[in-house]
Amino acid sequence: MEVRARAPGKIILAGEHAVVHGSTAVAASIDLYTYVSLSFPTHSDNDDKLKLHFKDMDLEFSWPVGRIKAALSKIGSNDSSSPKSCSSETIKLIATLVKEHNIPEANITLAAGVSAFLWLYTSIQGYKPAKVVVTSELPLSSGLGSSSALCVSLCAALLALSDSVNLDCSHQGWLMFGENELDLVNKWAFEGEKIIHGKPSGIDNTVSTYGNMIKFRSGELTRLRSNMPLKMLITNTKVGRNTKALVASVSERTFSHPIAMASVFKAVDSISNEVATIIQSPAHDDIAITEKEDKLEELMEMNQGLLQCMGVSHASIETVLRTTLKFKLASKLTGAGGGGCVLTLLPTHALLLLLNVFMTPHILLSGTVVDKVIAELEGCGFQCLIAGIGVKGVQICFDSSS
Repeated sequence: MEVRARAPGKIILAGEHAVVHGSTAVAASIDLYTYVSLSFPTHSDNDDKLKLHFKDMDLEFSWPVGRIKAALSKIGSNDSSSPKSCSSETIKLIATLVKEHNIPEANITLAAGVSAFLWLYTSIQGYKPAKVVVTSELPLSSGLGSSSALCVSLCAALLALSDSVNLDCSHQGWLMFGENELDLVNKWAFEGEKIIHGKPSGIDNTVSTYGNMIKFRSGELTRLRSNMPLKMLITNTKVGRNTKALVASVSERTFSHPIAMASVFKAVDSISNEVATIIQSPAHDDIAITEKEDKLEELMEMNQGLLQCMGVSHASIETVLRTTLKFKLASKLTGAGGGGCVLTLLPTHALLLLLNVFMTPHILLSGTVVDKVIAELEGCGFQCLIAGIGVKGVQICFDSSS
């Protein structure tokens, strides 16, 4: 029996940075996924190793299960139905197993991901030999929730073949978990995120687990349901950013200009709440959808202006903004800023046809608006991805032929 799980990445539609100062923010899942496959060897294989293969990076790790058990013997028995935190002592024990593979110190995120894998695997499945293969459509360290999608898909696969979850293994195709199972996946994934990030908000793993959209403020998360299709062009500037430093810089600006920044955060809060209202309100025809898209474009531009007030834009982000503005498309950064990714709302076909009226003849002859935008952005060295917004959360499928 082999089980595959997939979990979506995420974007912040509105409210990043301001949420740290009490404002509302809105996050959404995207149809770019991380996939995890889990299989156990048969008795005839005579394989006693736990193997982890990051296929996209062509990296493989393996440990004899006896070695893992000896190193982590102090942990005690596993109970997959009761998520628990990894103690600092256990982190050190796991670190000895990870160090055996000589991961460069510069790649601390990879080492943290492998550590999270070992903790989640042994906590849920114990010390069984197995092979785990990871592939992903999400660029790493770009603010699209790649680590949470890994933790969520891994936990889903591990729990699907545990005693804590009862699923129909004969089901064909992708299968959704029930609410109780999703809650269990989410709690375990959060423990994995804590190993990778230290003090995560829980937003990323929640969006990846449940899908669709969430609104959050002061630690309170509310699940939303979108009533309109949304497509975004996601531009990865490939510029790395230091999230902690950017958050700190916003706090410093708030200390220097408390009254002005309070007004900025209040405006962001209003924008986020309006975005949440728009995406949840029904749209019965193309005209209604276009009207809602117009409002979202304006709100995205307003949010981006406020993010610039906070000082978290970047030259690469500004290049994306100028490029998309030439084609009358609205964009904003998503996540920490200072590089990372930029969102551009892609209107429905009706609006694209309307846009074409304003384009010069050479643009009209050379392809669609979106094709032109992508060509220019990729010409700047950026990576472009098109994603649907507000998709389903984690799913699994079984393959009994493996």
